[in-house]
Amino acid sequence: MTLIADLYFSFRSPYSYLSVGRYRAMAEEYDLDITLRPVYPLAIRQPDFFERNHPNWLAYTFRDMIRVAQFHGIPFGAPRPDPIVQDVATRKIADEQPYIRRVTRMGQAAARRGKGLIFAHEAGQMIWGGQENWHEGDHLASALERSGLDAAEVEAEVAAEPEALDAEIAANQDALEAAGHWGVPTLVFEGEPFFGQDRIEMAKWRMEQKGLSAR
Repeated sequence: MTLIADLYFSFRSPYSYLSVGRYRAMAEEYDLDITLRPVYPLAIRQPDFFERNHPNWLAYTFRDMIRVAQFHGIPFGAPRPDPIVQDVATRKIADEQPYIRRVTRMGQAAARRGKGLIFAHEAGQMIWGGQENWHEGDHLASALERSGLDAAEVEAEVAAEPEALDAEIAANQDALEAAGHWGVPTLVFEGEPFFGQDRIEMAKWRMEQKGLSAR
């Protein structure tokens, strides 16, 4: 029996990136269908979020995400550029956000075709894996093609249907909150949320209780 789960994911979240390849590997090894549910990052939804955190939050987060990447052997580096356009000096989030909106809409278009998880991993490896100017040229198109998608078709859909895709992305956020959480990455399995890259083994344990089996 195929088990079903939803993965709520942000392309700007380092922890989302650090989880998605492991969830992809799980879905490939086991009779498990994980649907990607892209959401916009907190910098878009709550622009003052980072200003409200403890002063140690940012430094610790950087230390921890590098440590997690090293522990799991996952290539990792600061995005070049950051998917969020932000004034470095004032930390003000720009009104126009072309990078994160484009890639998130691509993720939702990929999810429409059942390829969201794969695309999130392929694109994430460029954004967080050291690909300079990941937003330019054919980098994202190549990620779409590696995901088994027609890049031209997806690009055309993203250009033609931004409002519809954004409505689906907003619905993903609503569904995440209805499931009992608000942050990413969160895997929801049978109504139970598992938040964070450090809950993957626990999510698998729960699935094994429900009959998770190898393909």
